[in-house]
Amino acid sequence: MPVGAPRFVVSGDGDGVASRAGVVLLRELASACGLADQVTDALADTYKAAWLHAPGQVFADLAVAVADGETSMDGIERLRERGQLHGSVVASDSTAWRLLERIDAAHLGRVRQARAAARARAWAAGAAPAQASDPDGWLTMDVDASVVPCHSDKENAAATWKKTYGFHPLMATLDRSEISCGEFLAGLLRPGNAGSNTAADHIEVLDLALEQLPAPVRPGTPDAPSILVRSDSAGATHAFAAYCREQRVGFSFGKAVDVTLVAIANAIDDRLWQPAINTDGSIRDGAWVVEVTGSPAAQPVLSAFPDSTRLILRKERPHPGAQLGLHNTTREGMRLTAFITDTPAGIVPRHVAGLDLRHRQHARVEDRIKDAKATGLNKLPAWSFQANAAWLEIVAAAADLICWTKLPGFADTPSIARTSPATFRDRVLHIAAKITTTSRRIRLHLDTTSRYAANIATGWTRLRHAFT
Repeated sequence: MPVGAPRFVVSGDGDGVASRAGVVLLRELASACGLADQVTDALADTYKAAWLHAPGQVFADLAVAVADGETSMDGIERLRERGQLHGSVVASDSTAWRLLERIDAAHLGRVRQARAAARARAWAAGAAPAQASDPDGWLTMDVDASVVPCHSDKENAAATWKKTYGFHPLMATLDRSEISCGEFLAGLLRPGNAGSNTAADHIEVLDLALEQLPAPVRPGTPDAPSILVRSDSAGATHAFAAYCREQRVGFSFGKAVDVTLVAIANAIDDRLWQPAINTDGSIRDGAWVVEVTGSPAAQPVLSAFPDSTRLILRKERPHPGAQLGLHNTTREGMRLTAFITDTPAGIVPRHVAGLDLRHRQHARVEDRIKDAKATGLNKLPAWSFQANAAWLEIVAAAADLICWTKLPGFADTPSIARTSPATFRDRVLHIAAKITTTSRRIRLHLDTTSRYAANIATGWTRLRHAFT
């Protein structure tokens, strides 16, 4: 036993003590934003008789459990076990399984509509990004795919390009840099052998993402902010760029570097390259950018893309471990990258350097995917492909509940608002509390030894007021 550590007398008779008391906040939010009621309406016709547990509440409870860090269907049992916090209305895992099996392709679309309605309610209550109310602002969607391995033979699982076995979902998230997280707008479950640059899949996930946005901010709505879609080179197909133009959203796509672009870079006068910049506006050491849209050699590269598409090159001193080859290395030994965008001049500060910085911030999508994998995405629980697609919607709802809790609840507490889901759970959801009953009212006394107890109590009150 460590020196100085107290030696406790241990017994199992504690009463009125609750662990993970902050999870109640997410359950309240799921109800307040209408997620539970909307999903119930979406799935009501799948029941032939009256239900004991409303399907929307089961869906919301699954999302809350996943947000709390559970990775399988029996995670709902953790809520059920804490009856003093959540009451006796939490469904069992067998009921949750039956719910998942009821969500076929048609009802999956209705569940997505229910999520969109909940998002509109949450944004109206104060969870919207600041740009949503600014006609000159930009909402940025990041589209990216990731491999989700599985260790058993599930429907439509296949070998992946990473030489693993599983699935290759394509996801669209809304960049929310002000709270250091993203909203999980849309996810498209695909077999493991699905192509990285399949334009049809990118078009479908963009449609699903746009449908998730509240009506006042969708493209074409008066006074709506502009929307930018970012992707790596997998999204840089002619068809997807043309579809973005058709839907009146801007694009910024990585462009695969080949010998043609290296030759263009080598032919540019050194005086035309301008320094790249960091997020704070300072000069980025060892990196330069240049626009080559007007170069005759660039015209074959741009000819199939929409009018006004711009091509920007970036060269940088290679960092340790960089993969270099003749196809992506300039004559000075610089690592060359490129991207295309249709954003006109004068829109982004610092012109070409600003466009480059904005495109490099697409790298934040890797954090969004990491967060999703830490919130249920890394394990698809069912054999059925359709049930796993429904699970993906539960994961998306879980990620959104965390995001909507941060605003407006903890906007002035960066140590909570700007955290990963794992840290958010540790600081907010897993706080302990004591339950008492006074004057016929049940009170939850948050653990005063937690440094965030007062912040959580204040944020809880703000969220309740926001939805009243």
